[in-house]
This record gives sequence, structure tokens and C-alpha cells, in this order.
Amino acid sequence: MSKLDYCSRAATPVARVGPRWLVPGVLALALAWPAGGLQAQSPQAANAVPANTLPHLGDGAEMSAAMERRLGDNIVRSLYRDPDYLDDPVTMEYLQSLWQPLLAAARARGELSQELFDAFAWELLLGRDRSVNAFALPGGYFGVHLGLVGVVSTRDELASVLGHELSHVTQRHIARNMAHQSAQAPWMMGAMILGVLAASKSNSNGQAANALITGGQAAAVQSQLNFSRDMEREADRVGFAVMTQAGFAPQGFVGMFEKLQQANRLNDSGNFPYLRSHPLTTERISDMQNRIGALTEPRTPVPAGAQKPDFEPLLVAARARVLSNGGVDALRLWQADVQPAVLAAKPPGAQAAALYGAALAALKLREPDAALALCQQLQQLLARLGADGRLARLLEAELALGRGDAARAEALLAPTAANASVPLGRAELALLSQAQIQQGRAQGLAQAAERLRDWLAAHPRDVLAWRLLANAYEMQGRNVAAVRTQAQADGLEQDWPAALARLRAAQDLVRAGQWGAMGPDHLEAAIVDTRTREVTQLLREQALQR
Repeated sequence: MSKLDYCSRAATPVARVGPRWLVPGVLALALAWPAGGLQAQSPQAANAVPANTLPHLGDGAEMSAAMERRLGDNIVRSLYRDPDYLDDPVTMEYLQSLWQPLLAAARARGELSQELFDAFAWELLLGRDRSVNAFALPGGYFGVHLGLVGVVSTRDELASVLGHELSHVTQRHIARNMAHQSAQAPWMMGAMILGVLAASKSNSNGQAANALITGGQAAAVQSQLNFSRDMEREADRVGFAVMTQAGFAPQGFVGMFEKLQQANRLNDSGNFPYLRSHPLTTERISDMQNRIGALTEPRTPVPAGAQKPDFEPLLVAARARVLSNGGVDALRLWQADVQPAVLAAKPPGAQAAALYGAALAALKLREPDAALALCQQLQQLLARLGADGRLARLLEAELALGRGDAARAEALLAPTAANASVPLGRAELALLSQAQIQQGRAQGLAQAAERLRDWLAAHPRDVLAWRLLANAYEMQGRNVAAVRTQAQADGLEQDWPAALARLRAAQDLVRAGQWGAMGPDHLEAAIVDTRTREVTQLLREQALQR
């Protein structure tokens, strides 16, 4: 079985997240986008659209939301363990800046009910894969390939991808697709029975029987393809409305389809339109252009120089390309891209992206001096252009950690953390916590632990933050708390056997009195006992379900 992708090719559904991110036999709704880009446009420049009043294809009632969530939990358990999975704080923070407005818009439009919002995870997973792809899984899990992030140069284009995938789940396409496949089973079985009967009553060579069987299978396959195309059209329609209401420019959809059309000239398998699981790209471009033309509210152009240049999508795209292709030869190519003559011929945004990618590539090549020089050149360019230098500062802190200078990294990030008027981003949180943990000073460890606890109170499903908190506890000598916190992270990655093993290890530490340097903590011991009972019961229920 092949993945159901966004290229205009015939496909049957299966979950695929990259070269090794393969979960056979489980439905995923995916898309693949080609390379290219448009100029960035601020999401705030887009106008909202009226709430969607068009009917959708159904509500997926054949499969309950709880059942679909359990199915998704089983799938992501394998994805979390895959070597291609990564949680890069900078890239994930950028994706979340697009994802959260889309979720809010879907809820405001009524596409996402409170019941479904509470039942599903609504989580993004990042895969180290160079293919231009994204996909939706059961239970509100969504995968994004680094290859997609690396070719998208505007927020609006990436928001169109995420909005499309979000709509696959809000419209219950996975449950409806599985129900449709189940409905086709009697037809295929009937064709086989008729074929057997024809063969038993005929003195021919079986051609009539084969014709009946093949014809029944072909009819079922064609019905499935038609249903898939209908779901893609619906995801386009709903995703378009959601992304525009979230404040993104609707031209992002057209830009992505134009890139897809360009890629299809090289990748198209040549199937006839009626053999494709997705509508033809030209059809979808035309549909999106018509929808843009139907928007009644005029868009006010932003005066030149009225806002700072927004290079963040370009810098994140450069980061994604470096992280997705870590081979020495690929990393060396970034150095050629920042030669003075080559760099001068690029527009400002491309210059910034080239410097960012080259600095990160030099870090991966363990060339700290070259990486620092390129990072400083990037900072000077951004300051000269009046652009935001946050990602450059984060990169410098990352470089400092890479060369073992945790004190320098802390000095770069501590002012931001101390500024109560500026919300602390996830990237600053992760890098600053790593810097303070590496130094091992008592005051720094206490600050890191407190900061991470505050973050987790608002973001309880952040696995990276739980891992960092466990490291801080371990450095503080809080043995039981460290093991219990690692168990929490294991559970969030659906590895409940590992979580239970850690919790039992924490109970053993309590019984042996091995509390660590901080001394006894009976409240922590009570938390461990309660959590152990909960996880044990959960594993029993999972065993019964299997």
C-alpha cells in the first residue's frame, strides 16, 4: 500500500512519515508539496471570512472519537521512537505560531466542536525527512516533514498546508474513509461470489468468472478514488476558510498549488484524471482563485516601509534544510552559498537565510569559529535592514552551547527571561535551561526548575520540557522526582511500559531511602504511588482492548 499524498497520483491510504516513519495498514491523509516560494505577507493583513455554511460529507459517526484517538495513540507510539523524529525548539515554535491561530479559527467557525477538541490530541510531530510532505493521523495527530518547511518561504503557504490537514481531521475524513472502505466490502464479496457461481455453471475457461470478479473490484476501487477526491476538495474548501479567518493571506493556497503543479511536471506518473486519488492541481488552483475573487472585503495594501522585514520564514526554512540533510557534502555546500560574490547577488532575505544556514552547518561540522563569524555577519545584516534579530540571537546561544560555553549562552538569554513584559518563547526556555543545567550551579538549577514548572503548568504535554526538568532535578540531587518526571515524558510519548518501569524504579528508591542530596520528599513519593496505579490500570485496559 502506498501513502495517500497530495500529488495527483492514484494512491491507497497508509501512514507514512518519511523513509523510516512507516506504520503499515493504518490510514493517514497526507499531502506532498513541491519546492518554490512567494514573498512573505503578514497574517494580520488577511481579512476574516464569514462562517462556513456549506454542508460537509458526513460526521464520521461510524467510528467514535475515543476509538479514533486510541488508534492515533497506537500509531504515534512508533513515530516517537523513530530515528527521524525530532523536537527542534526553534522550528516547532514557528510551526505552533501558525498552528494555534488555525485551531482557534476552526473553533470559532464551528468546524471544531468542543467535544472533538477535548477528545483529540491536536499535536504536531516533526520528521527529519527531505520530502515535501505533511499528513494527518487519527486522533488529531499531524506530521510535518522538514522538507516541507524547507521549501515554504511564507507563513501563508505553510498555513495553507496546516489548514488543509487540520480540516481532514475536523471533518472526520479518516473515520469516514474507513467506514466507506467497510461499506465496499460486501460489493467486492458479492462480485467474488457471482464469479464463483459463474465458474461452477460454465463450461468455458473461466473468463466470465474473472470478468465478474475484476469488474466488481474495479468498481470498488473507482468508488474509493471518487470518495478520496471528494474529501480532498472538502479539505481545500474548509481549510481555505479556516486559514483566512485565522488571518493568513488566501494567496498562500494558490502559491502552494502552483508549486505542486510545477513539481508534477517532473513527478507525475501520467495517470488519467479518473485514476487519481486527488483532484488535478489545475482544478484546485482554479477553485482557489475563484474563492479569492469571491471575498467581498477589500484588502488594504501595506505601505512600503510601514513594517519591519519579516525574514523569520526564510531563516526557519534554511534551518529545516540543514537539519534534514546532515551529510558532510550537503553541509559544505552552504559555505559556497555565502562567498562574497555569490552572497552579494542575492536579495536581502536570501542573504539572511544563506548566512543562517551556513552558520548552523558550520556548527554541525564542528567548526565553531567559522560558525560564530557567520552568525555575527547575520546579526549585522539584520540590524542594517531593521529586521528582527531574535533568531540570530538564539542561533548564537546555540553555537555557544555547541562549543561548551554555557555561561555565554546564559548571558545571551537571561535578559529575555528576566523581562516580564516579553513572553518567554519555547526556544529561549529550552536553550536557557540547557545552559543552566550544563553549568550545574545551585542557583541556576533552581531557576531552571522553577521556570520549567511554570511552563509545564501552561503546556502540560511538552515532552522536551519534562525531559529538561528531569535533568534539572537530577543535577539537584532529587532522585525520585527526576525518575518520576522522566516517566511523565515517557507517558506523553505513549511508551507506557517504560513509564511504569520508571515509576517502579522510583518506588524502589523510596523504599531504599535513596532520596538524594535534597533529602526525603514524601509528597513526591505519594505522587509516584498514585501515578503507578494509574499507569498500571491504563496498561490493563489496553491489554483488554487488544
